[in-house]
Amino acid sequence: MADTQAQAEGATASAADEAADPNFMTSLARGLSVIRAFTEREPNLTIADIAKITGLPRAAARRCLLTLMQLGYAGSDGRSFFLKPKILALGYSFLSSAPLATILDPLIEQVSGAVQESCSAAVLDEDDVVYIARAATKRIMSVGLNVGSRLPAYCTSMGRVLLAAMPEADLDAYLARVPLKPFTERTITAPDALKRELERVRERGFSLVDQELELGLRSIAVPIRTAAGGVVASMNVSAQAARVTCPEMEVQFLPRLLRAADEARLLLVRSRGV
Repeated sequence: MADTQAQAEGATASAADEAADPNFMTSLARGLSVIRAFTEREPNLTIADIAKITGLPRAAARRCLLTLMQLGYAGSDGRSFFLKPKILALGYSFLSSAPLATILDPLIEQVSGAVQESCSAAVLDEDDVVYIARAATKRIMSVGLNVGSRLPAYCTSMGRVLLAAMPEADLDAYLARVPLKPFTERTITAPDALKRELERVRERGFSLVDQELELGLRSIAVPIRTAAGGVVASMNVSAQAARVTCPEMEVQFLPRLLRAADEARLLLVRSRGV
């Protein structure tokens, strides 16, 4: 629950900073922080859990939960609360209106089918990568990943591609702000070392992460660019380390990813002229 708590508390703190804005709706911000408190690892939460994760008073957490229940977005078993399928409509509103996700979805399926491994696309949201398209051939992580899943940017291949495309000042701010927690003994946790790795990603045009997020998992990612060269997303292939070596990933997966990224760039130009 620690990662969830840090994420939700960050959102609450941000909301507090913006509360001085007369156009800022504190009640809406609180409701969104309550929704974000639920995760795959914590699908059922009590009022006390929500209050602890979000930093909200218990009374405010209770009102948010009861409002979500009345609107059909949440349910309760009498003690704990859980999100209901209607909550998916909020994410679908984004996906159905976002040409990027629509464009990448069939390309992700094609790459996954060709290499017989899981393939995904993600964008950077705050300090995390958020999955916007995914084709999974098998479960290769201890935590299931789906569209909408979030992972730390610094220790994921897609995250490093996106961080490498950041302006220098923004990257320095990210490194000063985000604690580089070790997920395995291989995780890069020194800001200077991570910065050197991101420079390497920029030079090579792709990122290969070897068991830094989870032991036994390797991932290779490339950027999705606009016609002007800006990076708007990243695409990766992930595989179990026991099945494929790092050099094999570059030979077998990288060319297909690069071709898919080129096709995505052309489709983006056609769809919105970017």
